[in-house]
Amino acid sequence: MSRTIDHIVYAVFDLDRAIADFTEQLGIAPVFGGRHEGRGTKNALLNLGNSCYLEIIAIDEWNTSVESPRWMGLDVLQKPQITRWCLKSDNLAQDQSVLKAFHAEMGEQWNGQRTTASGELLAWQMLLPLPKPEVEIVPFMVDWGTSAFHPTERLEPSCIWQEIVLLHPDPKSFQEVLKELDVNVSVQQAESVAIKLSLTSPNGRVII
Repeated sequence: MSRTIDHIVYAVFDLDRAIADFTEQLGIAPVFGGRHEGRGTKNALLNLGNSCYLEIIAIDEWNTSVESPRWMGLDVLQKPQITRWCLKSDNLAQDQSVLKAFHAEMGEQWNGQRTTASGELLAWQMLLPLPKPEVEIVPFMVDWGTSAFHPTERLEPSCIWQEIVLLHPDPKSFQEVLKELDVNVSVQQAESVAIKLSLTSPNGRVII
């Protein structure tokens, strides 16, 4: 693909359980990342190589100030799965125009930040994904230009992502927007919407 993937979002109901499950499946433990105070979520991260990471995300049960719908499909989640994927961007305005042409509600910009588990501050500019549907084939974008470091710089090398596969009952409806975003990834025909990731881990090749 022409564009670089920044991270892939795996949504879960229980973050601690997901960390334990991934540790057993992959042979390496995801690292607790922190809390998104303005979004009502918390996450754990796993380095996928090439400045890309897997974000395991769940609703932060201690944050009662954020009402639904929360982002990343969490309030409509039916099962733990990949629900979103994110591209690196150095031109959010251009990406925003493409997203809004595809869907008028897409592409809202948000400047976010969170404190990491080690007390460091991460900051970013992002084109927000919509809270629905459960799984969104169209990627969102992030620019880390305002941050002192990228999340992968604080993560030990662990896994290497090999391939991302997009599945949808109507794949042709995404051809134009992905082309405009310079994403050379095809959407495959399938009965249900899904995003699949294959990676190499200490336990061997795994498909998520």
